[in-house]
Amino acid sequence: MNSQAAYADGKGSIDVTLTPDEALALTGVEFNGNHKIKTEAQRKIRNAFEKTLDFNSGTR
Repeated sequence: MNSQAAYADGKGSIDVTLTPDEALALTGVEFNGNHKIKTEAQRKIRNAFEKTLDFNSGTR
């Protein structure tokens, strides 16, 4: 499953591949207290942003 987020200036996209369980976890579905699913999805999104955007630059 792919998720896309717009750049800060509204141009382009960031592609992140998530499992169906990870996508559901991000919507608030809980998996018997297994927070690893949601944590892994958040890590994937964070890594995609870090690879795409320069967070150290002053222009965002």
